[in-house]
Amino acid sequence: MTVSVTESSNKYSVSIIGASGYSGAELTRLLLHHPLVQLGELYAFSQAGNSVAELYPALSCDKVYKPYGGETESDIYFLALPHGEALQLVPALLQAGKTVIDLSGDFRLKSTAEHEQFYNQAKLPDALMTYGMPELFHDEIKSSRAISNPGCFATSIILGVAPLFLGIERWKKVLAINCTSTSGLSGAGRSGKTELSFSEMSENIRAYKVGVHQHTPEIMQALGTSATSPSFDFSFTPMIGALVRGIYSVLNVHLDSPTEIDEIKQLYREFYRNAPFVRVRDSMTEVKHVYRTNYCDIHIAHATASGSLVIVSAIDNLLKGAAGQAIQNMNIMLGIDETTGLL
Repeated sequence: MTVSVTESSNKYSVSIIGASGYSGAELTRLLLHHPLVQLGELYAFSQAGNSVAELYPALSCDKVYKPYGGETESDIYFLALPHGEALQLVPALLQAGKTVIDLSGDFRLKSTAEHEQFYNQAKLPDALMTYGMPELFHDEIKSSRAISNPGCFATSIILGVAPLFLGIERWKKVLAINCTSTSGLSGAGRSGKTELSFSEMSENIRAYKVGVHQHTPEIMQALGTSATSPSFDFSFTPMIGALVRGIYSVLNVHLDSPTEIDEIKQLYREFYRNAPFVRVRDSMTEVKHVYRTNYCDIHIAHATASGSLVIVSAIDNLLKGAAGQAIQNMNIMLGIDETTGLL
């Protein structure tokens, strides 16, 4: 892949479509301080005409949000839009030769039937991009110019169990995974909803979309199976809790034979030895350990004689689960150190 460089600055020009949401704001913050990019336009529909400083004073940015009208002046475009909207905009950007990183779920799933089932939206079979999980698909990302950024729940769960599927060929068979993942309120986006207000969520936690969450087929696809014909039993209970940001996943895994916990830890450390943003911890991880970072922390908490494992993973949903991982993907696509602008 070749990305052009803006001649006047010797930096890559980058614009964001959907810049006024929480993920867009994190992208803005990270790109403002990235040494190899020049922040271009910030496009936002509902906030068009308002300044970034008014909406997010902490960003110290004097730019004004604009409505997107099909412009293609920048080298790289991030899209942080509601599901369904990127499908309409991306084809023209790619036709114009632009590099695209999409943070929605529009291009993640290979199966159009699963996309229509879980997103309740139709799309063409060729509406696909490289799945941008650096720890699993680094080489594919490096040679791509269109990336579909993983979902936040999916990131915490896939990274939490990937070594069991991809670490050592014919190691042990996974029979079942039961996931309970709790997200901070920012995962629902910036738009106001009564059920997410402080009075409703303070000292509260609740499950939602049990069994039908849109990240389910994404998780199964990354692990080499499908949501409609899985090769192992899988259940996913997403929850929302009274914290602003973060995802905490407790993964109960059942293997076909018992194993020692030290063997699992060794497997994970070997699998992630070249992954700068995954830390396999000896002690229990917490959301505050990864808060405002691009790290995914994993702890192998328990192993039993029956072959059951308890694995805990934690990420910041707006960074490793969204904007931070998107910047990490951009770095890989540009052929630079993937940690640039993220440490």
